Amino acid sequence: MGDSLKYEKRGVSASKAEVHEAIKHLDKGLYPNAFCKILPDYLVGDDRYCNIMHSDTAGTKTSLAYLKYKETGDASVWRGIAQDALVMNIDDMACVGALDNIVVSSTIGRNKSLIPGEVIREIIDFFEEFTDQLKPYNIGIHLAGGETADVGDIVRTIDVGYTTFARMKRENVIVNHIKPGDVIVGFASYGHATYENAYNGGLGSNGLTSARHDILDAYYGEKYPESRDPNVDSQYQYVGSKRLDDVVQIDGKEYLIGDIMLSPTRTYAPLIKAIVDELPIHVNGMIHCTGGGQSKVLHFADQVQIVKNNLLPLPPVFQLIENESGLPRKEMYQIFNMGHRLEIYTDEASARRMIEIAEDFHIDAQVIGHVEKAQGPSRVTVTDDQGTYHLLG
Repeated sequence: MGDSLKYEKRGVSASKAEVHEAIKHLDKGLYPNAFCKILPDYLVGDDRYCNIMHSDTAGTKTSLAYLKYKETGDASVWRGIAQDALVMNIDDMACVGALDNIVVSSTIGRNKSLIPGEVIREIIDFFEEFTDQLKPYNIGIHLAGGETADVGDIVRTIDVGYTTFARMKRENVIVNHIKPGDVIVGFASYGHATYENAYNGGLGSNGLTSARHDILDAYYGEKYPESRDPNVDSQYQYVGSKRLDDVVQIDGKEYLIGDIMLSPTRTYAPLIKAIVDELPIHVNGMIHCTGGGQSKVLHFADQVQIVKNNLLPLPPVFQLIENESGLPRKEMYQIFNMGHRLEIYTDEASARRMIEIAEDFHIDAQVIGHVEKAQGPSRVTVTDDQGTYHLLG
């Protein structure tokens, strides 16, 4: 079995083709090319406004946190999981311009036999701390409540998710109008932003099934069988050579591999707010490179070729995954963000200003490519030091 099929053999999909097939008949909302579905203002019925609702989870990153928690007893690891789940919602919403007065509800499903109350407390208590960090940037997030269910018959360890809602003026909605001639600014997923407490490895919350099983060794599957899917062939589970407390060198400093993999998903909300406040009419497209990695943009572009030929340096965490897994570089680009999890499509002059704004937040950014007209379906072409790869949606 080729490595290119390994991700599917683990019971997950980078493209989510079956999901997209199942929902293709559904109404796409007021602005079909917007990053989130935009609904009419059902609350008040004011045509000047619209409603946005979004749901997402931390995915299988919770299994990685579970291993760290069981090995160390440190419940604070779950605070990062709360951030992962929340950022996967608010950053998607930020890509359509929803950056304030966001109402949030949590949904936590746990196996009570394995996940005690202290874990739930860490997840819930983190919310106020995180939202307080965003208030100075005029990003308001409000907790409406939520549900914590003991569902051990269904959930092996724990699932952490949020649903978010906002009401905003239609004139402020960012709709993707990606067109030939646009340049693409990529914003790093790694490093230490001004509003972060520590170095961020940049992995985010996508591709964690692949990363966990390719990096970590069989010890974890044997000691914690509840952390893996019993329906998946064991030859695809915990096949790496590393332990969570192994050390990796980054910029001359030592970090634990487990900590780098568990770096909380960076929110770009403060950066996006600063860019949108200054350059709203120059944002032709904004993409949160989550599920689908560097091919994510293809869901929001028509008859264009996205050329990415000047990517940011590949962060150490992705080098580690590549070395341990042997995955082809093309598949890596379709699973992982590979160093930037936000990209903005704009003109050259605005791109320079956006990069300057990113520098103020200590976030690396650069023009990573451009847009060309395509004859036929859109595609992404990535060129790096190893070759050229054509990605389809």
